[in-house]
Amino acid sequence: MEQLSAGKKLDRAFEELGKKKRLSFELDLDTDVASLKALDAKSDPEPGDEMPDEAAELMSGAKITLTVQSKKPISESGEKDFVGMAMKISSPDGNLAEYRVIGDYAYLRADMDTIGKATGSPVPDAADLPPEAGAIKDILGGKWVKFDTKEMDRAAAGGQSDRKGPAPRPSLDTRTQKKLVTALRKVVAREVRFKTAGGGDGTEHITATAPFRTLITELFGEIRPLAKDLPPGMDLPTDKDLKDAPDTKVTADFTLKNGELTEVDVDLAKLAESAKVKKLGLTLRMGDGTRPTAPAGAEELDMDELMKGFLPGAAMSDADFAASDLADQDFPQS
Repeated sequence: MEQLSAGKKLDRAFEELGKKKRLSFELDLDTDVASLKALDAKSDPEPGDEMPDEAAELMSGAKITLTVQSKKPISESGEKDFVGMAMKISSPDGNLAEYRVIGDYAYLRADMDTIGKATGSPVPDAADLPPEAGAIKDILGGKWVKFDTKEMDRAAAGGQSDRKGPAPRPSLDTRTQKKLVTALRKVVAREVRFKTAGGGDGTEHITATAPFRTLITELFGEIRPLAKDLPPGMDLPTDKDLKDAPDTKVTADFTLKNGELTEVDVDLAKLAESAKVKKLGLTLRMGDGTRPTAPAGAEELDMDELMKGFLPGAAMSDADFAASDLADQDFPQS
């Protein structure tokens, strides 16, 4: 009876999330530098390719926040119904990157200096770039920039004039989404074991436990018949690909507040197997968030100029490059 009751409560909580018109998710990697370095060492990286301490420190404290706003309930929304989206990657020291889509415009800002140091590929100072760098100076300087998403599609397609509009973005139709949810529910009903515990003040905890390899193998087995309806490029792993995945039991803790799902905590430390990992988990928090808005003062980018900036070889010769201020910069070999 408890198994059925807990499963129904979770179903109801997810259905309530789908009724919202604005929904925010915050993903927090619950780990530390030592655990990340241990996982990296287990992957046997090539000499010189080990994870930098700065990257491990950044990842251990990073959070990803995603907020979506729709004209309809989320569960009933298609791509055209979403009127705003905002994503932010932050650290204890501040925001690393932000990306928003409002109407036909996308807005972007990033702390390129911090990201460059963490990845071991420092970027040049925006002040050292020549005026011809244009939009690249704003991006490297951490300023808000914006661009027309239709123009981006056109530029990415090579500016083909015979196209009547941008190529449609790959997406899942509502029917396929419902089939995927049904497949997930089938696997959960077969493989996941639930347990409930009250927390007082309207709070309830539901723990769900399942063997990891069995769970993902069964899940992809249910999804493969739907492969033809998935966006191009989504290659699903085979059973052979998954056979080496650890089959230890993984537990997820769902927190419900007055029947509404507010947080999910997953302990992944056991999946590390032989790696000396003390702390490895994921925390996902749900809420209403704030309505995504367009930031003030964003400079609009010329997409053709931006594409040339990212692909300088197509826009200048070797002689041009040698004569430019960029040639004097000390860039890392990588």
